[in-house]
Amino acid sequence: MEEAAATETVTETGTPEKSSYRYWVRQATGEAAPLPVPRKLDPAAANGVGGGNPNAPPSLGSVWNQAGTWEEKNLNSWANGRIKDLLGSLGSLDFSTGKASIDEVTKCSGDAFLVTVRNKKRVGYNYELSLRFKGEWLIKEEKKKVTGHIDIPEFSLGELDDLEAEVRFTDTLEWDDKSRISKDVKSFLSPIREKLGTFEQELKDR
Repeated sequence: MEEAAATETVTETGTPEKSSYRYWVRQATGEAAPLPVPRKLDPAAANGVGGGNPNAPPSLGSVWNQAGTWEEKNLNSWANGRIKDLLGSLGSLDFSTGKASIDEVTKCSGDAFLVTVRNKKRVGYNYELSLRFKGEWLIKEEKKKVTGHIDIPEFSLGELDDLEAEVRFTDTLEWDDKSRISKDVKSFLSPIREKLGTFEQELKDR
């Protein structure tokens, strides 16, 4: 009891001394900041757009990167499928001594990506391709089936005008026939370039 009484000393006026524990608690409670009042959150701030400023442009980064400082997204899955879809619809070409069509995209190797830097979007890619072709040509006054591949070495964004192609044959041909048919097959380079141009634009628009 003496210990409990010692925690608060009362003066002659009936008020506790400032040195007492109970006086300090009452004073601290009375001077404490008021409890926070619930406030409705701005929808824009809740979504992390523009820091709550409705006039601010939307961030191009992910939710965790609203400042748009640096972010790289891998677009390989979309790019591989899109390139194959576009080149698979090339159709056939007719030549003076034969005709041919693209049978399959047998190789589509590379990377495509989207980079956000300081809230600005940049895209890029690099790929190498191989397309299997089949056709018929007049060889020594006979129509013969010919198959092979169109190989396109690595190319990148903005390099479609310089696109090159190499032709490999599955069948054994004499040099002059191989040279003539190879020239015909390389005619596919123009529609291939056009299809890849569509891919490049779609990538930029993402």
